[in-house]
Amino acid sequence: MARRFSTVVFAVMVVAALVQSSKAETHEVGDDLKWTVPSNGSVAYQNWAAGETFLLGDVLEFEFTTGAHDVAKVTKAAFDACNSTNPISHKTTGPANFTLDTSGEHYFICTVGTHCSLGQKLAVNVSAARAETEFTVGDSLGWTVPSGGAVTYQNWAANKTFVVGDSLKFNFTTGAHDVAKVTKAAFTACNGTNPISHETEGPADIDLDTAGEHYFICTVGSHCSLGQKLAINVTTNSSTSPGTPPSSSTTPTSPSPSGGPSQSPSGSTTPPSPGSAPSFAVAGLSATLLSVAAALLY
Repeated sequence: MARRFSTVVFAVMVVAALVQSSKAETHEVGDDLKWTVPSNGSVAYQNWAAGETFLLGDVLEFEFTTGAHDVAKVTKAAFDACNSTNPISHKTTGPANFTLDTSGEHYFICTVGTHCSLGQKLAVNVSAARAETEFTVGDSLGWTVPSGGAVTYQNWAANKTFVVGDSLKFNFTTGAHDVAKVTKAAFTACNGTNPISHETEGPADIDLDTAGEHYFICTVGSHCSLGQKLAINVTTNSSTSPGTPPSSSTTPTSPSPSGGPSQSPSGSTTPPSPGSAPSFAVAGLSATLLSVAAALLY
């Protein structure tokens, strides 16, 4: 019985770890501005929200002085009219936290005096959680000297949306190619002298852990100038539509046959649709582990 109990405890600990790994983010409303009457009106909180990505399970933290302000969650109509008569919920003690437990639009106002009409109001759009995606660079082409020049990898990136947390897999033959993450200037000049990072063994996995432009080249021989280079733009918003990769001054040239062999990896993973339930895999695995644990008790 003691052994079965230990197994159950272990299973529960695993479930807890899996649940904890589904990271919810706490957004401090307004950052340094906090929750107050902004000097430039409601645009202050509009601009703040525009720079954030809100996912199911995230938390909004409204920091304010109790008695000077409050925060009410309201409907869109009440938000537009600054009407606090029948709020969905109302918190008067600061700081106040609201968990974003449904996708879609959420509206918040301060009900004190004319604070709402003066701009102390916030609207956010919550997306379903997005699974991290691993993109295989070039798909079946892999990471090699492309016969069509640099436009090959430009076209590959053009119809994809890269989000912080995704990763790139560069499939290449060790010794024939490598992959270096470089600055834009080094990318344009095909200069591999001082790379940000350098991977020499294939396949190489690179995490996209920051938003903005990312540049990659092969430093072997003239492979970069022959088109073995990739520029992508990484966003923080999972609802961003695929767009054009960062511009470069590269003019495609005809490569020589010295690019080395290419491999035929599988294509990139297709991300789930925005309406899919978050953490589905975690929930399913958690249920399975709990079922096993329960069975061991009998």
